[in-house]
Amino acid sequence: MTKWILYGVLFFFICVSCSDENIDRYVPSPSPLQIPQLFQENILAPVIPSNNPQTVEGIALGKKLFFDPMLSADNTQSCADCHASENAFSDADRFSEGIDGFLGTRNSMPLFNLAWNYDEKFFWDGRVFSLEHQAFQPVTDPLEMHNTWAQVEEKLQQHSEYPGLFEKAFGTSTIDSSLVTDAIAQFERTLISSNSKFDKHLLDEATLTPEELNGFNVFMDEAKGDCFHCHGSDKNPLWTDNIFHNNGLDATLTDLGLGEVSGDPADNGKFKTPSLRNLAFTAPYMHDGRFATLEEVINHYSEGLQDSPTIDPLMKKVAQGGVKLSDKDKADLKAFLLSLSDYEFINNPAFSN
Repeated sequence: MTKWILYGVLFFFICVSCSDENIDRYVPSPSPLQIPQLFQENILAPVIPSNNPQTVEGIALGKKLFFDPMLSADNTQSCADCHASENAFSDADRFSEGIDGFLGTRNSMPLFNLAWNYDEKFFWDGRVFSLEHQAFQPVTDPLEMHNTWAQVEEKLQQHSEYPGLFEKAFGTSTIDSSLVTDAIAQFERTLISSNSKFDKHLLDEATLTPEELNGFNVFMDEAKGDCFHCHGSDKNPLWTDNIFHNNGLDATLTDLGLGEVSGDPADNGKFKTPSLRNLAFTAPYMHDGRFATLEEVINHYSEGLQDSPTIDPLMKKVAQGGVKLSDKDKADLKAFLLSLSDYEFINNPAFSN
């Protein structure tokens, strides 16, 4: 009988102990993405990993890390130095400069609507799968932050604030690189751009000018701009197919793009289609930033296409150099493209330091 009493007492203390643990353990607050109406109506749900759900604490930590130069070897460069909010999280320079003064070889990609990159291939050449893994590379790249993750982990672990912030976000004060990139990815998924003039036009909240409307028609017309195959339409609020194309920039391919990653010669010269949102803020353009203005971009497709073995079949008029737009249609196309720029996005205090 005494034995059963002892078992009962022991069981009681175990339950109390477990109950205390549950009470003491901090649980982060869920913070699901606020999905814009046009996204809900026209495209699939965003990609949110089950092992890295959005939380208030994770997003706040990711934002702090994104803007913190501690991630670089000499504490001088943060993610935001090459992805500035006023440039829709891109770089106004053609090539970004790393901590050692070396320049990269490609233009810094803007960051927005990343949760809707369904194949989860990131960078211009698609060399990384998932937003979490994308954040690993800049830290160790000799042309960028030129650090080691061991050093980053040590610096953050010794910091007065970060262990507590990781405890709140992930339930542990032991900091490792995976948790750092998980937090950054959570913040980056909140960078949603959906309030351009054209968005408001589709919601009957704004009126386009005749030039902007004609520009949209040029964009959609296969006999004119023929832009929609790669960049979507009013039914695709991403304004990109997120696929890789050779868009006729060069006859001789020096940067192999996706081909360097896949090893397939058929992929040589292919790069990820960028979104046409926020073009007012993201110059220069193309993977190598070769075009300083939208006029140059439009002229490329109008009369500057270069043939090569892997040029995309969608560049249907490469034999005549391009689609041969009139000056009027070029100007109106530019007006439409600029109507896709989201001034609320670049001025959102939730996205600035």
